[in-house]
Amino acid sequence: MTEAASRGADRLWPHTEMTISGPVRAPRQMLAEQTYGGHMSVHDEESAAKLGLSGAPIEGPTHFSQFEPLLSSLWGDEWFSHGCLSSHFLNMVVEGEGVQASVTVANAGARSVRIDATKTDGSPVLTGSASVGPDHPPTALAPRVQKLLDSPMPHLHIVDLMHVGQQGAEVEEITVTYDQVYGALYPFSLQQKLDKITESCWYFDPELAADNPWGKAIVPIEMLSVLSGSASSKTGFTTRQPSMGLFVDLEVRLLGTPVFVGNTYRVEHEIVAMGESRRTESYWTSSNLVDVVTEQTAANVLLHHGVFKDSYPGYPTS
Repeated sequence: MTEAASRGADRLWPHTEMTISGPVRAPRQMLAEQTYGGHMSVHDEESAAKLGLSGAPIEGPTHFSQFEPLLSSLWGDEWFSHGCLSSHFLNMVVEGEGVQASVTVANAGARSVRIDATKTDGSPVLTGSASVGPDHPPTALAPRVQKLLDSPMPHLHIVDLMHVGQQGAEVEEITVTYDQVYGALYPFSLQQKLDKITESCWYFDPELAADNPWGKAIVPIEMLSVLSGSASSKTGFTTRQPSMGLFVDLEVRLLGTPVFVGNTYRVEHEIVAMGESRRTESYWTSSNLVDVVTEQTAANVLLHHGVFKDSYPGYPTS
């Protein structure tokens, strides 16, 4: 925490726990045209309806941007280089619904806080933790992963072609630009995302980049799962098709530097856990973004992919 940010925290939280909230925002749908496995995804209205959902859910990472102003007010520029958001998604959001982010701080100087997002009707959207490193305390998702690792592996039918410890068959590289569309999984560009982002920051602006602390435009934290996911086509991580899924949990951790527009990153993937719930089978991937010039790992993305059992024809009922 910068000295100025620390003084600000002392004024806001001198003795007791306090919650601060951002404004209500209306996140935008960016995945209506997403396809994989030769079919539309759950973010398509018709596909969502077939699964009995009330609408096509907005991608969970979209909500991460609403926390950036709150967390940077606590930790200053450290947030953009050492921040970590760890989130369990509770209820989907469809376009047109309002969402408010809040951060609960236990005391002045706290390096870890609770995060929550709710709809305007009070329904919870997500809950989790945020922290600033380099020495992060256990995150909200750490016990969820550990519980799976300590439990017997269930008999799986959709994600059974994969296994824990499996690494990507090929390592891919991705160069971050404003205009590149990230393929069928992410049919939009960084610029299109910035045009619709719920909370912007001048650190993302190429025209102002020379004046930020790093002298280069940085990528919003909600886009890091896009970068890691768009570079996953050659991993060999395969679910049986046709099937549809969505994100259940997501943790994004910066490891000492922002991810920069214009840089090229090697993306290294590994499956770290697998399991099931009443409605889904699932697998967790850990993806590192490694700067190919400095060889520094800039970020890690821990993603829990849930696949609807009902979306797979003939799924065993007993």
